[in-house]
Amino acid sequence: MNAEEVVRYLQDNPGFFEDYAEVLAQIYIPHQHGGRAIPIAERQILTLREKSKMLEGKLSELIQFGEENDAIGEKMQRLCLALFPAADMQALLQALYYNLREDFAVPHAVVRIWRDGVAAGGGAEFAPVNDEIRQYAAGLDHPFCGPSGKVEVASWFGEAASHVRSVACMPLRDGSRTCFGILTLASEDILRFYPEMGTLYLERLGELTSAALLRYL
Repeated sequence: MNAEEVVRYLQDNPGFFEDYAEVLAQIYIPHQHGGRAIPIAERQILTLREKSKMLEGKLSELIQFGEENDAIGEKMQRLCLALFPAADMQALLQALYYNLREDFAVPHAVVRIWRDGVAAGGGAEFAPVNDEIRQYAAGLDHPFCGPSGKVEVASWFGEAASHVRSVACMPLRDGSRTCFGILTLASEDILRFYPEMGTLYLERLGELTSAALLRYL
């Protein structure tokens, strides 16, 4: 019999070791970390301990992710409560920038709006944006995270532009899914926004910002 046949036989005959209990006491296998041979029952115990440690590690990781998501959810809630009472566009933008900086610890955030038929209003948020950026934002199905490859986008951060190492770009859309602007977050930390990171909360942030801005557009 080859090894596969032995395994299959034991799987098909679970009562084998009950009928030949003395065999268990006679079988010794190498210790997984070297050294003396140990009984098969002891090896089973060691295997179960390893599986238990692995499951404990996974559970701890899930708990950590859950706590992190709860914390982000609370921050999103506070942002909503800050945006709803805003009396005008300027107050809305101030609340948005303040919460992103103080609550989400995002050092730099910029909004650019190019909705047709809306007066500029004198704010930097309505400064002209070239067609390349407009098309780039409109083509984003999900938030972009990674190093900034757009010179114009980097220039929006003024004196901090040369220190920006990673950005997150979220398109701003209306009810018809037409892109009317972009929200860009930036950090000096190259790992703050990276391509493989999850974007669920960034998507929600973009949707929330869009809905808030549309009240005054």
